[in-house]
Amino acid sequence: MEKWQQILSGSIMDSANLSKFAKIDKKKIDKVIEKYPMKINHYYLSLIKKKNGPIWKQCIPDALEIELRAGEKDPLLEEKYSPIESLIHRYEDRVLLLVTNLCTGYCRFCTRKRKVGIKEKVLEGKGAQKAFRYIKRHRKVRDVIISGGDPLFLDDEKIEYYLKSLRRIKHVQIIRIDSRTPCLLPQRITPKLCQILKKYAPIYFNTHFNHSQEITEKSIKACNMLADNGVVLGNQAVLLAGVNDDPHTLKRLFEGLLMMRIRPYYLYIPDAVKGTYHFRVSVERALEIMRNLIGYTSGVGIPHLILDLEHGGGKTPLLPNYIIEHKNRRYKLKSFENRTFHYDDVK
Repeated sequence: MEKWQQILSGSIMDSANLSKFAKIDKKKIDKVIEKYPMKINHYYLSLIKKKNGPIWKQCIPDALEIELRAGEKDPLLEEKYSPIESLIHRYEDRVLLLVTNLCTGYCRFCTRKRKVGIKEKVLEGKGAQKAFRYIKRHRKVRDVIISGGDPLFLDDEKIEYYLKSLRRIKHVQIIRIDSRTPCLLPQRITPKLCQILKKYAPIYFNTHFNHSQEITEKSIKACNMLADNGVVLGNQAVLLAGVNDDPHTLKRLFEGLLMMRIRPYYLYIPDAVKGTYHFRVSVERALEIMRNLIGYTSGVGIPHLILDLEHGGGKTPLLPNYIIEHKNRRYKLKSFENRTFHYDDVK
């Protein structure tokens, strides 16, 4: 058993064990995890600095998960856009391949809260072959995102099996991996795994850091190993109330990611998922935060602010409005410092 597997096998999954490390209301925790499972490995638990701090909120169950009735199980209609089990095909040229519903840790804000950890599933055998045949038949699919759950929960052999099978499909140009593991369990990033990823390059790897407290010596080492082996790294953060919903916190995070060779890619406004509504941040607040980031840190450190529209509308980028008014190709614009300028457009 590798070190990362040993750490994972000791994960906290019940209130009795959690109470040894944190002051909690066991009865309330038990009620939550009856519906939404808990899994916290000891590495990520060690990052908690205070009760109800940014790490605590992301991994410790909250009674609001079951008390708040707002939201839907599947607001993005992923099930509707699943032509076969374990594959989501919402956009013409790309598909999402869900290889497992297990993770190295269960985030309380998960957009697939209806699935993750509920009943163990791994894409293999006939199910996997069916998915690959679907992709092969749909020649417009040029981009495959391997996701879950978390694909890095699985062993190296399974990961290589997916990569090898996809690389055999000629029209698949881009392979992406979505994984929070470099943040939750960086010990999982091993030389052997990196060699596998390098073998099937180019691999685009979107990880998921939400707060600068998640950037540690171990996570830096893990991401440097990936980058050194030619893996192209991006980060998909979620804007979470009480965790990172202010510009100073996000600025520290994004600048820290750049030093790890990770490009901030997306900043998501939380989906309207049942059990996660206490993390919701308004569009108005999200745009205000972006106004206080654009121009105040490197442009390469500014992610796209994304609202994934309900009912399958897809990802829509949002930007603060810097146009005050325009008429006859003459624009009145507001700079990032809130100064007013005029600009005459090309006729």
